[in-house]
Amino acid sequence: MISLVRRATALCALGAALTACGTSGAGQTPRPAPSAPAPSPSRTPTLAPGPAGLTPVFEHGPRTDGTKDGTKDGKTVALTFDADMTADQGPRAAAGERFDNPRLIATLRRLKVPATVFMTGRWAEEYPDEARSIGRDPQFEIANHSYSHYAYTDDCYGLPTVAKADMRSDLERAYAAFEKAGVPNPMPYFRFPGGCYDDTALKELSATGVTAVQWDVVSGDAFATDADAVTRQVLDGVRPGSVVVMHCTRSAAPVTEEVVRAVVPELRRQGYRFVKVSQLIGAANGRA
Repeated sequence: MISLVRRATALCALGAALTACGTSGAGQTPRPAPSAPAPSPSRTPTLAPGPAGLTPVFEHGPRTDGTKDGTKDGKTVALTFDADMTADQGPRAAAGERFDNPRLIATLRRLKVPATVFMTGRWAEEYPDEARSIGRDPQFEIANHSYSHYAYTDDCYGLPTVAKADMRSDLERAYAAFEKAGVPNPMPYFRFPGGCYDDTALKELSATGVTAVQWDVVSGDAFATDADAVTRQVLDGVRPGSVVVMHCTRSAAPVTEEVVRAVVPELRRQGYRFVKVSQLIGAANGRA
């Protein structure tokens, strides 16, 4: 498997900024889940395990516009939003820093754009009402972005790292946080913090049954102040089946809502239909 990390420099600037948040995912060990809590496989598409049973990695959906295969779906694209908050950012939140973005979620709702939100468990703990609202809205689906937002590999843009022995419990702790916040049926999808992974991480998570979800379009919204530049980067990168990575963290991605307001009508004008990651995975499995 080929990681997309090298193409995610703009995104992972966010990871580097999180290093000041400390290095321990301290706290009591949560009750471990036997696997990623999710609806039945018949309703929730996942990928088959990779070579040697490794966690499978999904990067984009089928590159079809429907004109050759006769499908009615046309061109599809999935907008994804990382709701990042690390295990040690509580004091910053208490001091007034906002890691949520209610205006972005409201805009997605107003524009009727389905989306997948990759949420850290710590974010769900800080904003349980918002996590529950997003999770109960059929327009959205919530997936796992770890509990701590610490890296699952060494040398991942300066992020603190999760020990090999703690990788599965960190993932499962996020699902426990979703359950406590009242999020129903979080998806069996996992996005590595910083987008960094290797075979060791894929092996450690294989027993959970998750599909790792990467992306093929980096929005560049992390710490961006020029909404027009981010908009151009998204529009230039999107192809049929694309997965676009953005952020749902107001302090670290302040122009994202403005970008969405520009990107959505233009992609619709180009004939794109917005879908969730689960729909792209279903299409890749022939179960669209």
